[in-house]
Amino acid sequence: MRWLSRFLAITSVAAALVALAGPAQAEKRVALVVGNNDYRNVPKLQKAVNDARTMGDTLKQLGFTVMVAENQTRAAFSQTLLAFDKAVGPGDTAFFFYAGHGFEIAGQNFLLPTDVPPATEGQEELVRDASVLADRIIERLQNKKVRTAILVFDACRNNPFERQGTRAVAGGGGLAPMTQLPEGVFSIFSAGPRQTALDRLSNNDDNPNSVFTRTFAKQLTEPGANLVQVAQRTRRLVSELAETVRHKQIPVYFDQMVDDVFLNGLAKAPAEAAVQPTKSAEPLQQVAALPPVQRLAPSNDSVNAPIAAFSRHNGGWTVVFSIADPTLGISWRIGETSAFRETGFIDTLDPRTRKRMPNPSIELPADAPAATIQVRYVDAQGELQGPFPIRFDPEAALIRDQRKILDMTATSWLSFREFNGLLVYYTHLMSYRCAIREVRVGIDSAVPDKVLKMPPCDPRDPSVIPHEAQPYLKLAPATRSVSVELTYRDGSVSEIKSFRR
Repeated sequence: MRWLSRFLAITSVAAALVALAGPAQAEKRVALVVGNNDYRNVPKLQKAVNDARTMGDTLKQLGFTVMVAENQTRAAFSQTLLAFDKAVGPGDTAFFFYAGHGFEIAGQNFLLPTDVPPATEGQEELVRDASVLADRIIERLQNKKVRTAILVFDACRNNPFERQGTRAVAGGGGLAPMTQLPEGVFSIFSAGPRQTALDRLSNNDDNPNSVFTRTFAKQLTEPGANLVQVAQRTRRLVSELAETVRHKQIPVYFDQMVDDVFLNGLAKAPAEAAVQPTKSAEPLQQVAALPPVQRLAPSNDSVNAPIAAFSRHNGGWTVVFSIADPTLGISWRIGETSAFRETGFIDTLDPRTRKRMPNPSIELPADAPAATIQVRYVDAQGELQGPFPIRFDPEAALIRDQRKILDMTATSWLSFREFNGLLVYYTHLMSYRCAIREVRVGIDSAVPDKVLKMPPCDPRDPSVIPHEAQPYLKLAPATRSVSVELTYRDGSVSEIKSFRR
């Protein structure tokens, strides 16, 4: 495990080396909202168009240029996406919202236009050809080099192709989790896997919007909340509303952002708020992305301020600094008063300076408390830059680090062994349990329906498995496969992985 943490740290350094240019700042905010009600061959919807209009109005308040598209046929959907392509560019923040029918086929998500044809068993390709692949929207935004891509899907409903007396096209109701997002992308779904999203709470509910959209739109306008906080609050509130009618609906989100994203400005310090109670929030609306750790604005703030990646191993913490500028030296300290310490050098020449590369990493003890790390560096002209404060939160860093390892090592989640019978081991999952809320497995089934017992996380020694823990299940000798699904601490859900003997 220590080797793996070192490998990840070295990978981060290598990535920093190829980034010779400083990170681009968000240039503008562009949104496309789509609402489809009037389906011709599958059940019509009542509130999707209203949801799109509400989201459009909300995003305009947040400084977005908004395109609203309603009741899109396949041809119209294509033209709308083409216009969206032309509206965004490098460094932009792009926001895509879809309300309507969605359908999952073999793990891929398809957004259904209003003229999608009726389909029955064996006609999956008919649905694919007539629909819009959600992953393709992400690819198009990547090709436009947007800095931040936000995708919102209020489309987790029942299988729209089900008909009495016929066998429906094979696929899931709603949409599948999007766990393999590229960097810089955030997605949120109105309901979790195998859940349906409520349009209304009761027959007396006259709200024009779905339960998810009415909640999410309101949370987006809360000042000082980053996108993850908006998603977390939406999850809690929607879940509580659904519980009032004994329905289970828990929105899920998937976060691959390199930045914290504030759509309605940063939270003001109490003193600043007292001095400037009437200051307009408009300048803050231009802040779409900040470094991935909390930053306290230094007096000599720079777009090339360092960011940090934290990796936990048996001996403690490795912190790797990424600095866009070529550097001749790096120093650091904890807090405001201690002396700065040099990081030293590694036996590698920096091709940008033709000099030895400063060591970009430091070590912290395993019990290091939450603190602010002050970092400064000498640039290629010999001038001292900084110090720049970087917030170290051990609990959040541990969860993020273990989640990253789990995503990279998904093929090792389970392993079979024959010893006095057939056993399946989940030692790997237990070693990184601090990032996991729940593990479900399915025995000879593609639907995980059994919860695995996991010991509690021990932040002092997170990877150690307690002696009393049993990291395996005994299986029937005829068992052929086991499926597994993880629910992470942030509420997001992994893809269902299948392991065969």
